[in-house]
Amino acid sequence: MKILTLASRNIFRNWQRSLVTTAAMAFGCGIMIIYSTLISGLLEGAERQAVVMSTADIQIHAQGYRDDPDLYNTIANTDFVLANIPEQKYHAAPRRYAYGLVASESNSSGVQLRGLDLISEPKVTKIHQQIMTGDWLSQDEPYGVVIGKKLARVLGVDIGDELIFLGSSADGSMANEILRVRGILKTISSSIDSSGVFIRDSVLIEMLVLSDNAHEIAVIRNDKNVDLDAAREEISIIAGSNETLDWRELMPVIARFLETSQSQTFIMLLFTYIAVASVILNAMLMSVFERIHEFGVMKALGVTPIQSFLLVYSETIIQTVVACILGLIMGWFSSRYLEIHGIDMSSLAGSINFGGVALDPVWRASINQADLFNPVIFLFAIALIAVLYPAIKVARIKALDAIHHQ
Repeated sequence: MKILTLASRNIFRNWQRSLVTTAAMAFGCGIMIIYSTLISGLLEGAERQAVVMSTADIQIHAQGYRDDPDLYNTIANTDFVLANIPEQKYHAAPRRYAYGLVASESNSSGVQLRGLDLISEPKVTKIHQQIMTGDWLSQDEPYGVVIGKKLARVLGVDIGDELIFLGSSADGSMANEILRVRGILKTISSSIDSSGVFIRDSVLIEMLVLSDNAHEIAVIRNDKNVDLDAAREEISIIAGSNETLDWRELMPVIARFLETSQSQTFIMLLFTYIAVASVILNAMLMSVFERIHEFGVMKALGVTPIQSFLLVYSETIIQTVVACILGLIMGWFSSRYLEIHGIDMSSLAGSINFGGVALDPVWRASINQADLFNPVIFLFAIALIAVLYPAIKVARIKALDAIHHQ
């Protein structure tokens, strides 16, 4: 018996039901591909904002600094640590922090000054690429600063406006300086957005009479395939008694979310395909019960139970293959469009924060092989399970009972 030929004829014989069943499977597969790529895009965006835009892979601090960011609590032997971090594996950048008050003509606000090295910082983070208006820090303008978007709104300042900084110097004197707004950042994180003021580290050292030691050293891997735990262990040996933490320890909420993302996607796949399985089961049961007499005649003519079983399975497999192809086409094209254009969420929320990190308001998909083919594999598995009962029922049916079935 030519099982595939007969299965194809059975599918086209009742094409309306076959079309509805195939369309339901294709739609479920396509939707899950789109969902998976959107979740991947969200996760990549969250990690990118957390690591590439600010935190870096690993940070070194003096013991206790994160709990109490004291001006005097700096990393011992900063130059030694920086010199011994292997450049072929990592990029490192020192950072210095200070707190104070800035005032404009109309308002004032508490801020965190972040002193950055203009040569090493761009190798570690891409924050210099996140300028909304104006320009990044420059050697040509020592007292030019870049500030957060919300801080600029609170102070009522724009590019070229002056700010007066007031704070305490390391030698106990009062520090005051006139700064000029050189650039305004896009939303990166809640803390940067509302209180971040970026300035050249050499200027900050001079303003606040700081030591040559940094408050923080940010390190990033040149090769992202290098294990993060192994990298942290290597850096911690170089850092000595200083505290060495990777970004997962610094941002546990986002790290936990990324770790559980696969489970969340699996749960969505399961619930979606349970609904698809009910459609498959219902369609195949209807097909079987409509053809009870036909199956009885076939068995009387010598068709074996295994052939009857394979016939029902073949009908489902053909429909599933067509559904997977249609689902892949639908899912890929939709995901590709969302990867390029994204979904603009700014109308629903001006800025989206998660775990202290501001996400891009344009939600983009990210296409990878697993997101395309996992829903397809899952659909095949669910379809084969759903059709098991109708196929067994056909295989076990007795020819005489089936022929006389009303």
